[in-house]
Amino acid sequence: MSFLSEFGRFLMVRKKFWLLPIFLVLALLGGLIVLTQGSAIAPFIYTLF
Repeated sequence: MSFLSEFGRFLMVRKKFWLLPIFLVLALLGGLIVLTQGSAIAPFIYTLF
């Protein structure tokens, strides 16, 4: 949790709001890969990359 609060403070202080969508997309893709590992959806995810 401290990473998220520190990252939020970094975005506010440095005014680098363009990093937020990149971070969110990477987190969602990472979560999708972890959650669907070994399932029937896995072959479809691998075709995206």
